[in-house]
Amino acid sequence: MAGGLRARVLSAAVLAPPVLAALIAGPPFSDILIVLAAAILAWEWGGLVLARRSLPGWLLVVFLPLLTAGAIVLHPLHLAAAVAGGAVVLYLLQRIADRRDAPGIWPGIWLAAGVVYLVPPCAALLLLRRSEPEGLLFVVFTLLVVWATDIGAYAAGRMIGGPKLLPSVSPNKTWAGLAGGMVSAAAVAAALSPLFSHGHLLGAALLGAGLAVIAQAGDFFESGVKRHFGKKDASGLIPGHGGLLDRVDGLMPAALVVLLLVCAGTGPL
Repeated sequence: MAGGLRARVLSAAVLAPPVLAALIAGPPFSDILIVLAAAILAWEWGGLVLARRSLPGWLLVVFLPLLTAGAIVLHPLHLAAAVAGGAVVLYLLQRIADRRDAPGIWPGIWLAAGVVYLVPPCAALLLLRRSEPEGLLFVVFTLLVVWATDIGAYAAGRMIGGPKLLPSVSPNKTWAGLAGGMVSAAAVAAALSPLFSHGHLLGAALLGAGLAVIAQAGDFFESGVKRHFGKKDASGLIPGHGGLLDRVDGLMPAALVVLLLVCAGTGPL
């Protein structure tokens, strides 16, 4: 086994059991897991978008888990206001920290964007797991559909190849890979639909295919940010995998969509 693949397998073998155990156990263990993940994502985002660590960058590591945990007790509108307020505060503090070097407005904007980008999906995962009585099923559904997207896209891209999807952002992804990811995600979603009280086979399959597109869009967005800052990975936290953000970039927007469907009483269809 090649060194890179060995590192990926070992990392997954070490990390997967405690993560799955916390999700299965539910609150407060799943809450702690997701809040901790929010702190890690904040740390990675600060390192990605700032030339050097700053006090506002470290405050992001404090704000993000607090705002994520706040989703448990805050009304969605109040949480949205807190997210907007936190973003403004971090922008202003970064502008003050940058005044001596006068690098412009962009470091503050990128740092503030981390609050808007990261809090909603982290809060969505937390609330999905807390939803009753099917919270665990909703989370497992989302995870498996996103994983199926990644696996199907990789397999189809390798076997079929063909035209590139968006080479300026992610040169290895192809249209065939996107189609393969959509088919795989649709199949997994359809297979899981009987587990839900209102599951519908065709609706779940269409949802799976749609989530595959959304997950790929999330992957492209994070790839575009890394390319903008000249970084290969969000961090080197997970051997063989890069950073946590590199692993959940597709999961985050997918979780938001599933939560919206749950709130509308149609999740997962």
